[in-house]
Amino acid sequence: MPTHLTVQTDADGIAILTFDSPGKAPNVLSEESLAELRDAVGSLIHDPAVTGIILTSAKPDFLVGADLKMLLAAAQMTRAEFLERVRSLQQLTRTLETGGKPVVAALNGTALGGGFELALACHARVVADDPAIRIGLPEVSLGLLPGGGGTQRLPRLIGAREAIGLITQGKTVPPRKALELGFVTEVVARDALLDRARALVRSIEPIQPWDKKGYRIPGGEVHSPAGLETFVGTNAMITRETWGNYPAPRLATYAIYHGLQLPIDQGLKIEARGFVELVFHPSTRNMVRTLFFSMGSAKRLEHRPAGIPKASYRQVGILGAGLMGHGIAHAAALNGIDVVLLDVDRAAAERGKERVGAILADAVKKGRLTEEKAAATLDRIRPTADFADLAGSSLVIEAVFERRDLKAEVTRQAEAVIGPEAIMGTNTSTLPVSGLAETSVRPEQFIGLHFFSPVEKMALVEVILGAHTSDTTLAQALDFVQAIGKTPVVVQDGRGFFTSRVFGTYLTEGVAMLGEGTGAALIDHAGRLAGMPMGPLTVADMVNLDLSHKIRLQTEADLGASYAPHPADPIIEFMVQQGRYGQKVKAGFFDYHERDATLWPLLETHYPKAAIQPSVELVQQRLLHIQAIETLRCMEEGIVSRPEDADVGSILGWGFCPFHGGVASYIDRIGTRRLADECDALADRFGERFRPPALLRDLARDDRSLYPA
Repeated sequence: MPTHLTVQTDADGIAILTFDSPGKAPNVLSEESLAELRDAVGSLIHDPAVTGIILTSAKPDFLVGADLKMLLAAAQMTRAEFLERVRSLQQLTRTLETGGKPVVAALNGTALGGGFELALACHARVVADDPAIRIGLPEVSLGLLPGGGGTQRLPRLIGAREAIGLITQGKTVPPRKALELGFVTEVVARDALLDRARALVRSIEPIQPWDKKGYRIPGGEVHSPAGLETFVGTNAMITRETWGNYPAPRLATYAIYHGLQLPIDQGLKIEARGFVELVFHPSTRNMVRTLFFSMGSAKRLEHRPAGIPKASYRQVGILGAGLMGHGIAHAAALNGIDVVLLDVDRAAAERGKERVGAILADAVKKGRLTEEKAAATLDRIRPTADFADLAGSSLVIEAVFERRDLKAEVTRQAEAVIGPEAIMGTNTSTLPVSGLAETSVRPEQFIGLHFFSPVEKMALVEVILGAHTSDTTLAQALDFVQAIGKTPVVVQDGRGFFTSRVFGTYLTEGVAMLGEGTGAALIDHAGRLAGMPMGPLTVADMVNLDLSHKIRLQTEADLGASYAPHPADPIIEFMVQQGRYGQKVKAGFFDYHERDATLWPLLETHYPKAAIQPSVELVQQRLLHIQAIETLRCMEEGIVSRPEDADVGSILGWGFCPFHGGVASYIDRIGTRRLADECDALADRFGERFRPPALLRDLARDDRSLYPA
């Protein structure tokens, strides 16, 4: 069996435990590595020749957390059995810190989750001075809380106020910030890391502050005025941010609050019970599956066509320097790729580059980027109005307005100057890629690359295959998405593809309810309570109602008699006729002021509220079920082939209820039989758009799931 840990003891009796997972995999706390660590610690603590212990890593990272496969295995255990497993890890860390020998963590790289919790159990932590290193407890982002002592040690080390913010928000920080906050002991040059760790082993007292008599929590006890203010404020913040949908921040706060009133060994028991409750919570398995496994698979391009050499990109061309174009240019240039940014004239292209400069300046101001990196990034962007400058680009992405004739014209001009192996991409959000590819002289090298706004913040790229797109083009397009640090999902062609098509149903269902007499505030608040990042009317304003109207007109023109009118159509058309286009003109369903937004006072005049309002639960059901039904239609039509892609795309693309694990996981959580019955009832009341497709009928017959059982 391959080893995950090596032990070497020097002439001074200092034992160096080095984590080194087999192969290229990063270090994680797995069943195997924990067993080896348990044996090593037990042996070293009882060896009189050993004077101290250093924990470090042979990998670029220290430890990036626990192996989440252990959580999936919990499904085969009882709660009591899994609780015992969690307690055994906590007991290992207590053995480390109470064994009477000084223990130092030499963090040569990133230490997250269980890796950082192990470091917290050491008597000192020295970190390499590298801003790329991240340290923290991000468990809540996966629906968990720190279960290896993090909720008990971090607040005892730096105080509840700072610790609770880091833990409940899953924040990670670079070494210098960690030093400032007080949870690392020193930050030193990388080549001095082990020497400094040895010096600390020789000088520190082998006892933790919380195990000393008379210990007091930094910043005040839980029931001090400062402590009460911290916990009251935290609970209010959690309610505001999560709308009650995410149990992890609440249970983490519970563990901190109650644990700090007890000796640490009792506090660890509270933490363990909270961790187990979350592991067995219905949402956690879905969140871990999607946010860790499925998203990791997408980032690693595990479904990239095999046997095709990996493409590298020296220069790409971007057609259109507007909102999407300059955002894509920023992403490429930031990752070392030269960009030719083309627009109708040089001045327009220059404005696009200036917008990139503003994004970079903001990143510098917030400490996320150095001035040197920002300057180098901006230098990689060459604004132009001359298509000839695209020569030498291995990829060109058009990001012009959603007009078929305009996209056709810029495609023709670009393909006339780029090399025969170059790929042509379109950033269309709704128009079928196969139709746009009809203009191309190389349709096998034409592909959809649907970015999301704002590009600098949105991680997803929806990669759309046209009718003739080759495997080589797909593979090389995926290589580009990976090169610029984005996460791809691959879908087949079709109007609206997957993300725009399903996301649009959320928006239009909210607008339709307004026309039925449902109050606007109820509609938007129900969307938030259901777990969406914004209410549907707010989203409609943000997307801009005139754009929604133009897309509907184009769709109606393309489909002709087969177009199925939606009850939202006349409402959106009316708003556009009133000049209320949305946020961009500060007037839509809401009026937009300098710091806030209020409902348009005349909205209720045009769309009066019914005397009897629907329940919040019914509004939520309509807003989520309509997205589920449209997702199933996309799967039935082959637009999306895998539930993993639907989940990743829905969370990263429009923020669909991460606590459900995405829209496909939502379908499985509801159950296909129940979903079919409820949608039939909704269709009878509100329209055929809710009627279950054949795929759902087939699944519901045996109550089968989208994911394998």
